[in-house]
Amino acid sequence: MFSQTVEYALRAVTQLAIYPHCVQTTSDIAQVTKVPLPYLSKVLQSLHRQGILKVKRGLHGGYLLAKSPAELSLYEVVQAVDPIQRIATCPLEIASHGKRLCALHRKMDQALADMEAAFRSTTLEELVTNPGPSRPLCDAPARPAISPAASPA
Repeated sequence: MFSQTVEYALRAVTQLAIYPHCVQTTSDIAQVTKVPLPYLSKVLQSLHRQGILKVKRGLHGGYLLAKSPAELSLYEVVQAVDPIQRIATCPLEIASHGKRLCALHRKMDQALADMEAAFRSTTLEELVTNPGPSRPLCDAPARPAISPAASPA
């Protein structure tokens, strides 16, 4: 149901939310999230272009969240990399259906609406502070080998 890009973006921002004041390199994030480095690089660049991440350049550079984990919803992350496409008109282009969706497409659109609502109402902070029986990215070290944020670009 979710694209690989969405999965990888959510893993990356979750890792950044666990240590919100630490600059993390693409390599650091890739190691913890188990995302292939070249793919992660593109995802992180996309998240940066969409204003989800900040970049700190230079030695000890890397990525940080642009907002606090309490202010960043999963919905914003998903929409930045692979927007949820609601069903507004008949996907089969049946003229008599138009905007009056059949039962199948109404149900599918409702599922998308429910997912959208769940993502809008869930922040990264909720994921990392109330993880349930398993911590997100459970192989994450107690503290990554990354530097505190000095002045993000």
